[in-house]
Amino acid sequence: MAKILVVDDDPDMVLAARLCLERAGHQVVEAKNGDEGLAKVKSDEPDLIILDVMMNTTTEGFQVAHKLRSPDPKSEYAVYKDIPIVLLTAIHSTSPVRLAPEKDYLPVDAFIDKPIDPDKLVEEVEKLIKK
Repeated sequence: MAKILVVDDDPDMVLAARLCLERAGHQVVEAKNGDEGLAKVKSDEPDLIILDVMMNTTTEGFQVAHKLRSPDPKSEYAVYKDIPIVLLTAIHSTSPVRLAPEKDYLPVDAFIDKPIDPDKLVEEVEKLIKK
């Protein structure tokens, strides 16, 4: 069982993620925005983070990912830089733009499109946890 932090301002998305992840045997911790998510990373030390892109701002998820993956060894989040991050986004359904993990630009491990497919979410989470 892994501890998974879900950072999303949409309570329906959080509930959907919680239901499928708990059914798969994982523990879920919630945060409603990036600041709360960063605080929960420190307090709960999750095994994996599921992060929405658009919350208080249209790029808040990207900003959180960059803070968590900062190459600065003096960063307050340096000890958490290896926690896998899955980014949730609806951008692929609303725009021709296609995003993919990229070490410097989008420092995440995977993208999952909204609305979430429960089986795909659990499959991706379990794959990243085993790494």
